[in-house]
Amino acid sequence: MSMTPIPDMPEAEVLRLRDAPDWFYLLREFDALFRLGSAGGSALIRSHRSKVRAALSATFSSNAIIHRRAPASKPVTAHLPRALDLGERGVMQGMARALREVRGQLTWEYGYERMPKPLARKFAYCEVLGPQGPVRSNDLILGFVLFAPATTYPQHSHAGIEESYISIAGAWSENDAAVHAPGSLILNKPGFEHRITTGEEEPCLLAYAWIGAQDRLAAPGMKLTATRKASGAPTPT
Repeated sequence: MSMTPIPDMPEAEVLRLRDAPDWFYLLREFDALFRLGSAGGSALIRSHRSKVRAALSATFSSNAIIHRRAPASKPVTAHLPRALDLGERGVMQGMARALREVRGQLTWEYGYERMPKPLARKFAYCEVLGPQGPVRSNDLILGFVLFAPATTYPQHSHAGIEESYISIAGAWSENDAAVHAPGSLILNKPGFEHRITTGEEEPCLLAYAWIGAQDRLAAPGMKLTATRKASGAPTPT
């Protein structure tokens, strides 16, 4: 991810989370996902959800600072209105509506120094909480990934970072193992290689959460794996 420093606001202009209702309610939707979502899954998934909830609770308790970032779009964000429409019709309507309220303030990025041209038109992410997010946290990253229809997001992994995806809109698969519908949660352990494929007709919007050591979250070193063959073997990044 780009680590361009974001200057602090003058003290007199510091904005706190509870003074920014749109961001506050968006994070409350994340909290509901990890606190009130399905109780199923493994001990690893329950542990991950607990860690996300704890970090979010600390964010609310500290009334975290909001850092205004310049909004930025990518070609794929032309699909965002459709993705939000789909989300608002289904089980993730609360999250989709909350995201719609901040859509004009989102900073969409690639996160890779070298971005394949075909992928540059079909993928982007935005961090909403984290070291580079508008809501600051050193212990947790929350954000969204948007894919165009018929996208294959190449094999990749995250060293030292535990990652979950929750579907907001659209159908997708990971490593060709299953089709995941809105509301489903997928957990990727640190170093686990995975590839994402989306449906043919509709965009796909996923919420993601990253948990890891502060130094890893501050500089995740995102890389695409050279081979496209999916594997469970860790690949350092």
